[in-house]
Amino acid sequence: MDIRKIVTIVEETRREMGRDIDPPTRRAAACAVIKNPFAGRYVEDLSELMDIGAELGGMLGKKCLEVLGIGPDRAESYGKGAIVGENGELEHAAAILHPKLGKPFRDALGRGLALIPSAKKMGVPGTELDVALNHKDAAFIRSHFDAMPVRVYDAPRADEIVVALVVTDSGRPLPRIGGLTKEEAKYEDGLR
Repeated sequence: MDIRKIVTIVEETRREMGRDIDPPTRRAAACAVIKNPFAGRYVEDLSELMDIGAELGGMLGKKCLEVLGIGPDRAESYGKGAIVGENGELEHAAAILHPKLGKPFRDALGRGLALIPSAKKMGVPGTELDVALNHKDAAFIRSHFDAMPVRVYDAPRADEIVVALVVTDSGRPLPRIGGLTKEEAKYEDGLR
């Protein structure tokens, strides 16, 4: 894997609608800008990208925890996404995100029973991607339905892919739409 850069973004919300958020809600994205080994050509076997996904799942998951300053036990929600430069194809993002990235990402977070939401798109340098989020162990916890916008100002170049993982230590600020809460969840099936 050829990584040009790693970018981390940490967002901490302390006030919302004139109300203090205590403790603040925090989310972090860790992005790797990588060379696309298949840029500009059709390749049937995408296993090289699948292996890259496995490596990035653990590396970027740990980086999110590091920049949040938390251990795996405090990670609450997660998501993944990729932006492919113009000489690639969406299937390149799918190869990185789906077959092998999930297990090492979950391992880095100590668990992860719920499906990891994902987003993928084609883009040019500076393209923004909204990485969808849900609770890592119970997808029906509504307070954790969210998305984090991620953007790397100079990527992806035509022969690159931006891979982004997002982790939070909380749900949205001021959640109040009802439904299952994190205190009520059973954490058995990844849903409830």
